[in-house]
Amino acid sequence: MNNRAGKEVTNFTGDAAYKSFLPAPLPPSPALILDDESVKFLVAAHSQLSALNVRSSSIPNISLFVSAYVRKEALMSSQIEGTQATLEDVFDPKLEENANRDVVDVINYMRATEFAIKKMEELPLCNRLIREIHAVLMDGARGRERSPGEFRHSQNWIGGVGSTLKTAKYIPPNVSDMNLSMSDLEKYMNADDDLDTLIRAGLIHYQFETIHPFLDGNGRVGRMLIILFLIEKGLLSSPVLYISYFLKMNRLEYYDRLSEVRNRGNYEQWVKFFLRAVLESAEDATATIDRLEALRNKNAALIHEKGKATKNTLRLLDYLEANPIIEISKTAKALGLAFNTTSDAIKRLEKTGILVQSAGQQRNRIYSYKAYLELLRDGT
Repeated sequence: MNNRAGKEVTNFTGDAAYKSFLPAPLPPSPALILDDESVKFLVAAHSQLSALNVRSSSIPNISLFVSAYVRKEALMSSQIEGTQATLEDVFDPKLEENANRDVVDVINYMRATEFAIKKMEELPLCNRLIREIHAVLMDGARGRERSPGEFRHSQNWIGGVGSTLKTAKYIPPNVSDMNLSMSDLEKYMNADDDLDTLIRAGLIHYQFETIHPFLDGNGRVGRMLIILFLIEKGLLSSPVLYISYFLKMNRLEYYDRLSEVRNRGNYEQWVKFFLRAVLESAEDATATIDRLEALRNKNAALIHEKGKATKNTLRLLDYLEANPIIEISKTAKALGLAFNTTSDAIKRLEKTGILVQSAGQQRNRIYSYKAYLELLRDGT
């Protein structure tokens, strides 16, 4: 396991002895050599990211789309770690009252993303910010007893249920080496580098996952770092890329390719996989925006056609793009409208088939924007 990606370090002696992995600092040395296919993916990924940025910035209500996208990325990233939650769970209008541990994982990912983007207005990507993101991510969630907001003070390992230091599939750097590695990573994230920004984003994600600086939540923080780095470097203007969709669909290959770097120093195969992930994720996000906007335009036209295009009805349609599952009381409060006014607007959309009542009685009725949910559901 000693190669250009790092080396094994022996800890303790005798029966207590075990080997952990100390990653080499970035960038790789010898330098990366990209084959023709990787270069093709790199060029295409940049082109598609640029198209996604243009497409997303042209939408008048981009904040509503972003809200839905962040929820989908939160769900996807949490599902990779085994979280059992659904799209309906994360859009539940009574989310705060009904949240179980699985849903809390997703809620916290959403909160952590919003926190991080706001915080980046005053801080660069650094270890302090990473720890603060982790604290939000783990607040009240499973694993909250495992030092939220702190780099670990003990050895961790990766393996199946019941695995030990002796049987672990991978053992990250010991605490001393971990702190050194995170310091090196912080410097690299903020240093100038001749490598392309997308390649750097992939290397940073690999390095973070390899260091595994927290006792829990490393995967989710590491995937969030991809989006945050691309935003900081200007390749994304908002978090409309849900890369966890691709990684979830290719989960085994994802983990195998990370291991291949550690085992053989083969950064190139990881970079190629990562660039393909960015390309396909950006293509999917652009196509989804197109489909969602087409749905919005179709429904707005339908409302006008039925002669029900009141200001309140159109406001409700906008609201549905961030909240596709609603109940009357909360919606009325959010829109600053009376209960009966909101109820009338909901009834108009129900008559056109845009909204479907899914549960509840009288004042607790739940309505779903089913066509919108179906477009977001892909892969969840």
